[in-house]
Amino acid sequence: MTVNEAALEIRGLTKTFGSYRAVDHVDLTVRPGTFHGIVGPNGAGKSTTIGMAVGLITPDAGTIRLLGEDALADRARARALTGVLPDGLDFPERLTGAELLHYCAGLRGVASPGRRIAELIEVLGLAKGAATPLADCSTGTRKKVGLAQALLHAPRLLVLDEPFEAVDPVSAAAIRRVLRRFVAGGGSTVLSTHSMLLVEQMCDDVTVIHRGRVVAAGTVAEVAGEAGLEERFVELVGADAPGSADLDWLIAG
Repeated sequence: MTVNEAALEIRGLTKTFGSYRAVDHVDLTVRPGTFHGIVGPNGAGKSTTIGMAVGLITPDAGTIRLLGEDALADRARARALTGVLPDGLDFPERLTGAELLHYCAGLRGVASPGRRIAELIEVLGLAKGAATPLADCSTGTRKKVGLAQALLHAPRLLVLDEPFEAVDPVSAAAIRRVLRRFVAGGGSTVLSTHSMLLVEQMCDDVTVIHRGRVVAAGTVAEVAGEAGLEERFVELVGADAPGSADLDWLIAG
């Protein structure tokens, strides 16, 4: 990898399910050492794009390069370079957080993972969750455990699908702190989210996907313009905006 090599470079990525084109020739570049937001309405193709980028879904066409390497040609190397937190991640419910992390360390080939696990538990505030069966953990704790397992093998690219959804403010602050430290250390992070505020607060760049295609991409400031990111987003995907019925029957008479 050279200094200017993209952390993630996608070109012409395409995926069709039956007659439905979920992703239609998407191009996306994640600069090294940055936060990159991917936003779009429900059904826009964000999760499918992310799934292909990290090897969970096989694309019909296109190329994916991770840190300069062909991710489709060498899946094992791509997995080693990438940490993933999918939306709605399922866990072995009877394991505690610490047991899951030790199990994931074994799968990842991390030798003597005790120090890494202890430090992740500390910085993420997982002391209680580490000793509790995951079935009994809150959504925030489960998200933090998921982030810990994504970081455990020291990836260079994190790909996170709705990492803050249904997370309480304290857990969200801990997650933000760890992500900022990861990027400050030279890592790159992709965030798929519905929160325009989160993108404005954390991201350097943003890609807007609508109906399987990229409709805007650039720095957050470039895409948002003077209107702000939320207003610009509504302008870009406004064809699917709700109607304007009065709902006068809801007004107390």
